[in-house]
Amino acid sequence: MTYSIVARDETSGELGVAVQSRAFGVGICAWARPGVGAVATQSFTERGYGPRGLDLLAAGESAVDALAQLVEADEQRDFRQVAFLAADGSTAAHTGAACIPDCGDTARPNVSAQGNMLASPAVWPAAADTLETTEGSLAERLLAALDAAEEAGGDFRGRESATLLVVSGDRDEKPWQRTVDLRVDNHDEPLRELRRLHGLTAAYRRRRSFDERSNLEEEVEIARAAGLPPDEVALTAALVALKRDDVDTAAALLKPIADADPRWRETFERHVRLGHLPQAVLDRLG
Repeated sequence: MTYSIVARDETSGELGVAVQSRAFGVGICAWARPGVGAVATQSFTERGYGPRGLDLLAAGESAVDALAQLVEADEQRDFRQVAFLAADGSTAAHTGAACIPDCGDTARPNVSAQGNMLASPAVWPAAADTLETTEGSLAERLLAALDAAEEAGGDFRGRESATLLVVSGDRDEKPWQRTVDLRVDNHDEPLRELRRLHGLTAAYRRRRSFDERSNLEEEVEIARAAGLPPDEVALTAALVALKRDDVDTAAALLKPIADADPRWRETFERHVRLGHLPQAVLDRLG
C-alpha cells in the first residue's frame, strides 16, 4: 500500500527513510537510529520490524540476518514488505508472496527501494536509480527519489501521506536524535507538502552554520523564501548580526517584536539564560 526507500549517504554516513502512500499516516513505516541503521516496514504494516530490527542491527547482526530472523518469526510474513539498511550500507528486503501487485524491491549497497499496490513495476527502480544519481544532502536525494517514484506511477490508488526521516551516521549520538524528522499524514499533494516542510527545516538548521562571513541580507532572503514567519526571519537576521559582533543591529531587529508584546522580552530573557543570545541584546531592548 506504499512505496519507500532506505538509503545511506556514503560521504556523511547519514541514514534515512522516505515513504509515500495512499494510506493515512505513513510515518509509522519509517524507523532509524543514528549510527545503527534504518528500516521501512509496510504492507499491512507491522511496526515491530522497526524497533526490533534496529535492536538487532545495534547488537551486530547483519541486515540480511536481522531481517531473516524477524520474517521467520512473523506468521503473516507473506503479507509484509520490509527493508533493512545497516550503518555499513548493506541492505536486505522482503516482499511477501501475498503483497498486492505491482510489488517488488531492489536492494543494493547503500539503498533499497520497494513498494506494493503500485501503478507500475518501474516505481521502485526509479526511486533507487534517482537516489544514486542525485547530488545534494541525503534528505534532498530521498525527496528526489520519491518524486521519481511518483512520476513512474506511484501508488495506484493515488496519494495521501508521506514521511522523511534522516539520522546521523554517528553511533555516539543519542538514539532519539534526528537530523530531519517530517511527516505529512493527510494531504492532496503530500510530496509537495513534504518538500515545503523540508525547506523550513533546512532554513532553521541553517542557523547553526552562521559565522562572521554570513551575509545578513542573503540569509533574510533565504529565510523568507523558505516560509519562515516574520518573527523568525527577524531572529535569523539578529543571529547573523551577532555572529558579526553587531549587537546594536541585532537589538534593533528584535525590538519591534519585543515592543509588540511584552511576553517576547521574557522569551528573549530565556534565550539569554540558555546562552542563545547575549545579555547586551536584552539590555538594549529596554
